[in-house]
Amino acid sequence: MGKALLIVVAVPGAGKTTILKKLKEIMPSVSVVNFGDLMLEEASRLFGITDRDEMRKKIALEDYRNLQLRAAETIASRSDGAVVVDTHAAISTPYGYYPGLPPEVVRTLKADLIVVLEFRPEDILERRERDRESVRKRELDSLEAIEEHQNVSRMFAIAAANEAKCHLKILKYYYPQEYPFQHAVECAKDIANLIRYVLQQKGIAT
Repeated sequence: MGKALLIVVAVPGAGKTTILKKLKEIMPSVSVVNFGDLMLEEASRLFGITDRDEMRKKIALEDYRNLQLRAAETIASRSDGAVVVDTHAAISTPYGYYPGLPPEVVRTLKADLIVVLEFRPEDILERRERDRESVRKRELDSLEAIEEHQNVSRMFAIAAANEAKCHLKILKYYYPQEYPFQHAVECAKDIANLIRYVLQQKGIAT
């Protein structure tokens, strides 16, 4: 049958988890894999790490790189069909930005398409504030910092697509929402169309 692999990236608080849940409603056969969850499972086993903040701040860089590569190898070994990898292109650390898709990772994944999602910084900040009131304790940032993170993420994603020799698609949702979750619904539809295109190009039945 064959496999089609898409990588979807956005900054924290962009609503990617909600978008990919709605994608599953549209295309139930698609496998959505959270890259960070795979890394955390391995970090918990090897280092006793309990959350992603610890993973970003406490693990030595070489160990972090190895966790990334192990996660990529796990995803690359998956069977046929459409696989969507949920991850970040640029990871904000106390020491600056670190690539979420370094060369050895994208070479291992063999992605067909990298999709960058961008939103108004005001919308991202609002989502982060909601997350802080719930279970997830996201760090709040200024609008300028969020905009910078999105810009760096785009540049890192471009570099990753160049390394992977795959297509890059940037989807922007800067317009005000007319109803709740409008961005998530429309973004999920856009990603579904991209998946159909990649499947068609590879001759894989949907």
